[in-house]
Amino acid sequence: MIATSDTARGPAGRGGRTDSLPEGLDATQWSQLEPLYRELRDRPVGSAADLERLILDRSDLDAAASEAEANLYIAMTCRTDDEDARKSFLAFVENVEPKLRTIGFELDTRISGSPHAHALDQTRYGVYLRAMRQEVRLFRAENVPLQTEATKTDQEYSQVAGAMTVEFDGRTQTLPQMARYLESTDRGVRKSAWEAIAARRLQDRARIDGIYDTLVTLRDQMGRNAGFANFRDFQHERLQRFDYTVADCRQFHASIEEVCVPLMKDLQAQRAKALGLAMCNPWDLKVDLHGRPPLRPFEGADQLVHRASKVFHRLDGQLGTMFDSMRGGGCLDLESRAGKAPGGYQYQRQRSRTPFIFMNAAGLQRDLITMVHEAGHAFHSLLCADDPLVAYRGSPIEFAEVASMSMELLTFPQLDEFYAPQDAGRAKRDKLEDIVSILPWVATIDAFQHWVYEHPAHTHEQRTAAWVALHRRFGGDVDYSGHHDALESAWQRQLHLFGSPFYYIEYGIAQLGALHLWLVSRRDPAAALAGYKRALALGGSRPLPELFEAAGLRFDFGPAMMRTLITEVQDELSRLPA
Repeated sequence: MIATSDTARGPAGRGGRTDSLPEGLDATQWSQLEPLYRELRDRPVGSAADLERLILDRSDLDAAASEAEANLYIAMTCRTDDEDARKSFLAFVENVEPKLRTIGFELDTRISGSPHAHALDQTRYGVYLRAMRQEVRLFRAENVPLQTEATKTDQEYSQVAGAMTVEFDGRTQTLPQMARYLESTDRGVRKSAWEAIAARRLQDRARIDGIYDTLVTLRDQMGRNAGFANFRDFQHERLQRFDYTVADCRQFHASIEEVCVPLMKDLQAQRAKALGLAMCNPWDLKVDLHGRPPLRPFEGADQLVHRASKVFHRLDGQLGTMFDSMRGGGCLDLESRAGKAPGGYQYQRQRSRTPFIFMNAAGLQRDLITMVHEAGHAFHSLLCADDPLVAYRGSPIEFAEVASMSMELLTFPQLDEFYAPQDAGRAKRDKLEDIVSILPWVATIDAFQHWVYEHPAHTHEQRTAAWVALHRRFGGDVDYSGHHDALESAWQRQLHLFGSPFYYIEYGIAQLGALHLWLVSRRDPAAALAGYKRALALGGSRPLPELFEAAGLRFDFGPAMMRTLITEVQDELSRLPA
């Protein structure tokens, strides 16, 4: 990449890449970023070549700022009880991020409105300019402080959730660690563990309700500031959903209710019958039906990494090498511990172009799924890492999650690295049954958000009633007798509601894409893997339907496609031993 005439060339990145930034830049400090952004904003642009150089140099600077925030976020989530890490992240959020949004808007306006923009190669820059014009159209200066306050409020949720522990089995345990007991063949242990988790969550129910109230109020104001009737409609456009509508989301909910919920209820009834119950309680949903010990794919993070490496090398040598590149250099934080934020994520550090995987492993089958899921995101990041445009070193979430969810299914043949053959079959069945239940959960969370932001002045009682009604629609047949308060507040465990509003239906859309790729792989594994890598290498440089097409898939989440895919899952479940 060409450096500007008055800026020193920065250090080489992965694969010998260079950027246009000065040595020693501390991108956590606005005092160091500001003159660089101002130079870009004020730089003369007399031709398409000048505009392209501005775009590329801006990409370098955006990557540095992005990585600075990534490192602060990673440090904060790894240690939510570290006051210095928390303060450093909040200092960036309060002092740097608002200024980045403002200068970013000025640059977006200048680039997208340039008289030379039409002379750029539209095959190369069309998607980039379309997204930028959407950002310019939706930007409101008065929303910048509201976004800052929302980020700080979400950090409070992470801190509350990360501090949740229980005393159980003679020691203090995190909630992810408690999940092991929900697989116990001793029903009394399962019940006690579930109740301990539920009781701990309920201790903070009122506080989390208050956090969510604040977020809803802030976001509703953002939408109204931008001229929308509600935050839902604003966020739909802000997420750049160019290829489907709010009405399509509602159709997606209806399709899941029609296609997935009946199968989920059937599987729940089979489970209850096998356990000798009239109906399952929430602590009966993970135990083995034949009283076999829970699946334990690994002990400790080192063993998880070692076995995962073997899985990826067997699947594809290139992917195996990519995974091994993350085994050093601070790219992995995998085990659950007190003070660690909940959940799991992959974060691409955009200047160094190195991924980071965060999770809360406790030795469970679901932890193995999380590992291959987040590795799929990392493969996506690495396969498109050479693109000079930071905006293309990623993709729309609807396809980004295909990258991760597909790995959960494409690695089925390699599960013997973790399990004996019979247990590998159990793991496959567990995953497919999970898909049947997760799609209704996706519909529940998405429909809940639609209701919340269409009724921003709702009371806690109204919100609870709306949530319970959605549980009746999508939740299947599970007996919560005596634990209605836990059911009423179950939405509070879904972290996306707090930090990433309306980012959840993407999981459902992508799950269908991953199932489609799995169908292809069952007939032609080489073609499926080639399509997977080909599409991931495109990053975000093509529109969403074209990314699906590059992988050999259809961008289709209508009822007919859903029925085809769920029927295939049902057929496979009928062949796998219970």
